[in-house]
Amino acid sequence: MKKLLTTAMVLVFTVLITSCVSVRVATDYDKQADFNAYKTFAFYKTGIDKAEISDLDKRRILRAIEAELLAKGFTKSENPDLLVSIFTKSREKLNVYNNGWGGFGYGWGWSPWYWGGGFGHVSTSTEGSLYIDLIDASKRELVWQGVGRGYLSQSMSKKEERIKEFVMRIMEKYPPGIEN
Repeated sequence: MKKLLTTAMVLVFTVLITSCVSVRVATDYDKQADFNAYKTFAFYKTGIDKAEISDLDKRRILRAIEAELLAKGFTKSENPDLLVSIFTKSREKLNVYNNGWGGFGYGWGWSPWYWGGGFGHVSTSTEGSLYIDLIDASKRELVWQGVGRGYLSQSMSKKEERIKEFVMRIMEKYPPGIEN
């Protein structure tokens, strides 16, 4: 029984950790757009300036997007086919963990030898969303949007890697119709 409980706890912990690490991605696009015609890009300063994140994080995101687009064969241009814009959202999530165990005694959570509500702790985490918009430069119309949602790293040493992961996971879905 003890081995089963230990195995179950390890499994639950693993699921919780992996669910917090992954980036969930969704995309939407204009089905009439010819994505093969897009070969060049530039960043859409007006849209990027509205993103409510630090300039350091903006630069990290833009560098990651640029690297992904260059790897896909795009060229950065003064007269682009696509304009790239970003938008971000975040929300704080409060996590309360309390197993209700109150020691030995008469039933769940109550004991004449132990006074208290059991073991538990409270933590917060930040879930972030990164939207990457690709806009047809000649028409000024949105043709593709990818959004990645996941937990953000509070560790400065892991922040850049987490941003790269968000961008990579989103850009894996571009162009539409290609399964990765």
